Amino acid sequence: MLRRDQKLAIYMEGAVHGYGGKMGFGVLRYSPNPICCVIDTETAGLDMMTEGPFPKPCPIVASIEKAHEMGAEVFVLGIAPPGGLIPQPWYAVIDRAVELGMSVINGLHDLLGPRYPQLPDGQWVWDIRIEPPGIKPGTGAAAGVANRRLLLVGTDMAIGKMTAGLEIYRTALERGKNAEFVATGQIGITITGSGVPLDAVRVDFSAGAIEREVMNRQDAELVIVEGQGSLNHPGSTATLALMRGSMPTHLVLCHRAGQTHLTTHPEVPIAPLGDLIRLYENLASACGLFPSPTTIGVALNTSHVKSDDVALDECAALESELGLPCVDPVRHGPDRLLDRLFL
Repeated sequence: MLRRDQKLAIYMEGAVHGYGGKMGFGVLRYSPNPICCVIDTETAGLDMMTEGPFPKPCPIVASIEKAHEMGAEVFVLGIAPPGGLIPQPWYAVIDRAVELGMSVINGLHDLLGPRYPQLPDGQWVWDIRIEPPGIKPGTGAAAGVANRRLLLVGTDMAIGKMTAGLEIYRTALERGKNAEFVATGQIGITITGSGVPLDAVRVDFSAGAIEREVMNRQDAELVIVEGQGSLNHPGSTATLALMRGSMPTHLVLCHRAGQTHLTTHPEVPIAPLGDLIRLYENLASACGLFPSPTTIGVALNTSHVKSDDVALDECAALESELGLPCVDPVRHGPDRLLDRLFL
């Protein structure tokens, strides 16, 4: 499977400036693998460092052939289209990547392994959204573990929960903390190499799948669990499984600056953040039956805000309203959240 020295090409056709590129953006920002290029005909010739807050240069090219010439060994599907299915036009590009000898990382629901049943040694397809073997229903065992368990929750889908969690995790390690990260989606699993693709797990086993990951890390002083979905989103079912599986002791609420309604359901308003915080805390504790988590702050996504001063003002306004630390973990760092976590 994926070695950390293998060079990646990230397929982001139409998504560098469009919707759905969070897989590519996450891999670009956090993967330890070398990244040759991003593939997107709309922005070919540019560099991703000019398109967002990415840590290192990465050229954008127009074709899989050019990516292969640059030494790419692994083709990453970097777009998460609505419904998580592979659009028909992509298959020709994927077929060409395989023909050129590249391996494939696929985080979508449509499986690619059966399409390429006889690959040469060393060439592979990693279909991430497959239910892990051996999982069982949850038991609440994590409630008895004496460590800190931080769950990222949100006001919408694709709001920055994974990003906030990885920034907190990275900073915790830099501080010398014994921290672990539980990836629960295709992006986090691609980056860290392990985890649970929660939306591929049958609902009866979803809490148990998270519980197993948390219990396998019980010796860590801090376990950070990547959030999925949102309680106020009509299409989201992941939050309860994450809560019951991890039995969180702490929460961070993730929100996008200025957002008032759900992105894909603009008819649904986002409730006042203080009300949502109380809802998350109350549901996690189930009237006191389980650990009652403490919300340590707000991770505010200001990636769309050009001015640093405006971003700081947005954080300050929410901090004043809620009485909790509010930072953009990418722009400002998550130190104030960690300070509160380890009070």
